[in-house]
Amino acid sequence: MPETPAADNPPRREGGQGRRRHARSLFGEILDWMLAPMLLLWPLSIGITYLVAQAIAAKPYDAALEHTLRQLAAQVQTQGAQGAVRSALWQQTLQNPPAGGIVGYQVRGASGTLLAGAAGLPLPALLPPSHASAALAVVWRDGEIGGHAVRLAAAWTWPPEAPGQARAGPVLVQVAQSMDARTRLARDIVQGVILPQFVVVPIFILLVWFGLGQGIAPLNELQARIRRRRADDISPIDEREAPEEIAPLVESINSLFARLQQSLLTQKRFVADAAHQIKTPLAGLRMQAELAQRETDPEELRASLRQIGCSVERTTRLVNQLLALTRAENQGDVARAVFEPLDLRQPAAEAMQELAMLALDKKLELEFDSPPQPLRVRGHALLLQELIKNLLHNAITYTPPGGSVTLRLRGVAGEGPHPAAVLLEVDDSGPGIPEAERALVFEPFYRVLDNGSEGSGLGLAIVREIARQHDADVTLSEPPSAGHGSRGLRVQVRFRRA
Repeated sequence: MPETPAADNPPRREGGQGRRRHARSLFGEILDWMLAPMLLLWPLSIGITYLVAQAIAAKPYDAALEHTLRQLAAQVQTQGAQGAVRSALWQQTLQNPPAGGIVGYQVRGASGTLLAGAAGLPLPALLPPSHASAALAVVWRDGEIGGHAVRLAAAWTWPPEAPGQARAGPVLVQVAQSMDARTRLARDIVQGVILPQFVVVPIFILLVWFGLGQGIAPLNELQARIRRRRADDISPIDEREAPEEIAPLVESINSLFARLQQSLLTQKRFVADAAHQIKTPLAGLRMQAELAQRETDPEELRASLRQIGCSVERTTRLVNQLLALTRAENQGDVARAVFEPLDLRQPAAEAMQELAMLALDKKLELEFDSPPQPLRVRGHALLLQELIKNLLHNAITYTPPGGSVTLRLRGVAGEGPHPAAVLLEVDDSGPGIPEAERALVFEPFYRVLDNGSEGSGLGLAIVREIARQHDADVTLSEPPSAGHGSRGLRVQVRFRRA
């Protein structure tokens, strides 16, 4: 079936075989499903119409043929076989036959002896009656006489009693009528019914074609509105302007636009934040490099180079955290699709091993407390490892030399509405975070002042985003062991147990 613009799409190639396949046409498929049953049922309707027409055409001719048979049988009952066929009434019937005509008649005795009429009429399978009071039962059948199709009506009757003689046996009366007249009538009925359909059906197809085209016109209008949009216009489509049947499709497109808009906003924010945050350390690196170029004392030059190395390391850490935050925000739905049950002890151990040297360089006591049994959660191993690394890195960064950092894993049973969970806790002996600022530190680039360390302000933002994707809760508090002039900080992440 022809396709409308609403359903047209550029042909696409199938997996590397170079074959091109046209997209399926919604207009064509609907038209096919509407017209195919009709075109299949049309021949069936013609056949049924012909059978019905034959039945309709047979009724008046059968009625006339039965009337003629009963007329002849009545003559036989009163005048006998020979008298009946010579009677004026029967001769008049032969001269003015009923509708359909008479091609032959026959009167036979019970033994099959021809008493009157034509001998070529076939005998019916009809037993003679046992007594004269039996009702006159007419038997119908189709047959052939001289190669022509005929309709035969037959019945047994009793001739009159002769005075002084025993009553004669029953006789068989048959009348035959040609099938030509009723066939012509059936054909005329069929033609009267079918011929107009050859005009009506094409008109119906054109009306269906036109109506379907008008029905999918809103799709064309929706397509035109989308094509007229600017490349940067990803605002939602007004669902009120779309037909109810495609409202779910429009809703899905709007959902896609929303996710795309969120992704673009995240990218724009990343570019702006990256430009702002990297500009300062790069300016510092440039200044340190210029100072190093002016140094003539080897010791001062080495100190400047060490300072440049530290600045490069901090800048690298900043860039890596920016990338990690953006990746975590963009991979939310994708990551959820590949979540699987895993033992949280494994990404925790890998994060501890990766940052152990950093803690040793600061002369910190790094402790890992985990039960021997698996602690299974549902999540993404790399994202969970990134979460733990940021928690540990923050704790190591803000804990002064000689302090301690503890990573603790433990399982807790479900209580009431709270399901069983796995708790991940990182304790440090650093300056901690004032309670008034604990809600603010999860915002990107927010840093607590006067904490004695430099950071990017991205670590806890990354932790919060990854925790959100895993339906986990993050809370900040002081560890129970805080004291002795050090407040410390405990970061607890509560995962649902798998």
